Amino acid sequence: MADYEGGYGCAVGLLTYDCFDNIEEFVQEAIDSGHDFVATPIVHSKYSRVLESKAGDSWRDAPVYDRDDLVLRKAQWSDAVAGSLSDWIQLDSKDDDIRINSELAFKQEVAFACHLGLFTVITPRLVPGTSCINMARVINHLVTGMSVTQMWVHVLMDNQHVAWRQWNQFRSLTENNPKIGVVLELPAVLPEDEMLLDAWFAEPVKAVIVPSEIFISNPKGYPVLSKRHQSFVKKLMRRMQPQMIVTVPTTQIHASATPSSYQEYIHYLHRNLPAMDQVEEFASGYQDYLQAPLQPLMDNLDNNMYETFERDPIKYQEYEKAVYHALLDRVEHGSDYVTKIMVVGAGRGPLVNCCLRAADKAERKVQLYALEKNPNAFVTLQNAKAEEWHDRVTLIFADMRKWKPDTKIDILVSELLGSFGDNELSPECLDGAQKFLKDDGISIPASYTAYAAPMASSKLYNEVAAYKDLVHFETPYVVMFQQVCELAPSKALWTFEHPNPVIPKDQDPTNNLHNARYSRVQFTVSSKEDTVMHGISGYFEAVLYKHVKISIHPETHSPGMFSWFPIFFPIRTPMQIPKGSTVTLNFWRVSDAKKVWYEWSGTVESDQGSHTAVLPIHNVGGRSYWVGL
Repeated sequence: MADYEGGYGCAVGLLTYDCFDNIEEFVQEAIDSGHDFVATPIVHSKYSRVLESKAGDSWRDAPVYDRDDLVLRKAQWSDAVAGSLSDWIQLDSKDDDIRINSELAFKQEVAFACHLGLFTVITPRLVPGTSCINMARVINHLVTGMSVTQMWVHVLMDNQHVAWRQWNQFRSLTENNPKIGVVLELPAVLPEDEMLLDAWFAEPVKAVIVPSEIFISNPKGYPVLSKRHQSFVKKLMRRMQPQMIVTVPTTQIHASATPSSYQEYIHYLHRNLPAMDQVEEFASGYQDYLQAPLQPLMDNLDNNMYETFERDPIKYQEYEKAVYHALLDRVEHGSDYVTKIMVVGAGRGPLVNCCLRAADKAERKVQLYALEKNPNAFVTLQNAKAEEWHDRVTLIFADMRKWKPDTKIDILVSELLGSFGDNELSPECLDGAQKFLKDDGISIPASYTAYAAPMASSKLYNEVAAYKDLVHFETPYVVMFQQVCELAPSKALWTFEHPNPVIPKDQDPTNNLHNARYSRVQFTVSSKEDTVMHGISGYFEAVLYKHVKISIHPETHSPGMFSWFPIFFPIRTPMQIPKGSTVTLNFWRVSDAKKVWYEWSGTVESDQGSHTAVLPIHNVGGRSYWVGL
């Protein structure tokens, strides 16, 4: 089977529950009718006789198949077959003999699937209201030895979220094992509560089963999906890129349908997904990829990093607009006054160009200063001055916190923001730079606010857990979210303003205590059913100047801006959140003479007022993560 996962294709398989005597013929017909793979039983249902074997039977000592016990006998089609594990196996039977025989048969079946090299095996459907504890134990043991073949758990979505709760129990029992994925079967009627749908976007959905019975007929008699099903399937395709699996009815239920009609319709939906916007194109390949935040003062950015940031057209468009309006407000038209503008942390000069364009558009006279501490980027600034800017720009090689200016400036411009607003030490840098400003000087940005929200994402949790250490669970990451579900709208934690009124004019702060912050925010999780929290999402909004703003906050995101991905704060243990619960997040921004760091914690409180879960304080004393001053 072609490897579509994570790419732009859409693999569509054909599911059968029948035990064909000539499986090769079925597979060939499926491929010929346009399907990319098939999902079929591995073992014939007649093999269920082994469940009646007793402790003294020789089968228990050496389980072995007769050729006629198998549907799949050869590895000929292994790359185009997903094996369905037998639904007659009763791993959670209360009868010890049946349970033991079921375990032996289940292990035997999985071992044969691995022997054939099948790309995946699909468990029997989890039945709501029944136990899955022993199945979880057996599967968790088996996947440790599965190197090629994957394990997918078959879950039927329902209206009451019972299936999700059972899957959540299964996942918890297997400790969020990253080798175990979900096959989500769509019901005829999707839940009305959007949170019941969104919850699945945080799960490792590897495939989606679309039964022929849930299709409806269009006016020409061809099978199509309802608008609600279409919307959900397209959202799954766009965010999860799952394999799609259809069934073909045993009798004609759609007048004009052929065996290929169902997969053709799924391909049609995929072809008609909306084109990727600029942000999605930029983020392609980075979805749910953990990136450590920058250390802007300790490390010098390389040329590729600067080039990546400079590709964002929206950010610089808004900065130019902010400088333009600041010039209009500060200087009357026709005045000979020369406005002094300083760009601190000038990098390779994109903000310098913004300021020059804004001055030309505003028809105001300006003198620009570009200050940069990176000696390599400073060469690029020298080239730009020699070839483009000439006398309009004065270059300064210095650290903005330490340089002593000979003159005061009117406007201070910087792009020191991180995904959490202040996480790249913009407050500390601008504290040192604001002594350049006149008493009535303007800082661009003028302020920025950090936001946080509880979120679910088993994908991100597993990515962090794979490191198997405390440090990674106490390190925030910059992530382009994809397989996530935000459990409540984000709320503001704190705001920084510039110029900072706390710092005396013409003085550097003696310590950094004024930049310490603490915030406690509460969220009512709107889901009508139980859910789980895997971490905390973080964002920022910034006021550049008056009405000119930039934001990565979901509710106010600047359209088309991609310079910043959100930030993700992991938690060491997923928190179960019963319906109607209140989640409280505690955040601290702390510093000493050498570094700045965050600490975070949380609690879950039931609607009866009792705590059901308490998170320990993460990253105490900056033991795992900090940003150097």
